[in-house]
Amino acid sequence: MKETFFLNKKMLRSYFNGFLWLILGLLSHIPSHFLRNSILRLLGMKLDNAVLYSGFHIRKLSKIRIGKHTIIGHGVTLDGRNGITIGENVNISSEVMLWTMQHDYNDSNFSASGGPIIINDYAWISARAIILPNITIGKGAVVAAGSVVTKDVEDYTVVGGIPAKKIANRNKNLEYSLSDFGVTPFV
Repeated sequence: MKETFFLNKKMLRSYFNGFLWLILGLLSHIPSHFLRNSILRLLGMKLDNAVLYSGFHIRKLSKIRIGKHTIIGHGVTLDGRNGITIGENVNISSEVMLWTMQHDYNDSNFSASGGPIIINDYAWISARAIILPNITIGKGAVVAAGSVVTKDVEDYTVVGGIPAKKIANRNKNLEYSLSDFGVTPFV
């Protein structure tokens, strides 16, 4: 009897998670970021005057915090299962993936493990970059397009490649606000 209850509880959780995944998938295609953001806030995401473009994929939205004037591009994956904190004036370009959990290929049960991702103010994560679990991206850092970040990135450092390695330094005098560039309301 106890085993049946456990299976039913597990099955209900699976259905609920599937339903939420479906709702978020539909939500990601609503043609107004103002409306999308309002619904995401109602569902528990912490958004502070940020823009999420359409086509996003979100896991565990209640563990994601996005700061002021941050822009999240089209088709971005935000895996919040272990927490994602994104600062202010961060530019995350299209099709970037932030993964807070992955499988341990050496574990006999293929168990999942991971940790949070922190992206500090003024960072730029360029198109199709991948950030793996337990990573901190420093203030003003830049991750080049197509890079795979497997280690923390220091403040004002430019990294690129697979795995990402330091390739340059960035100017430390950053004063812009991404809200100054204007945003099309229907994106």
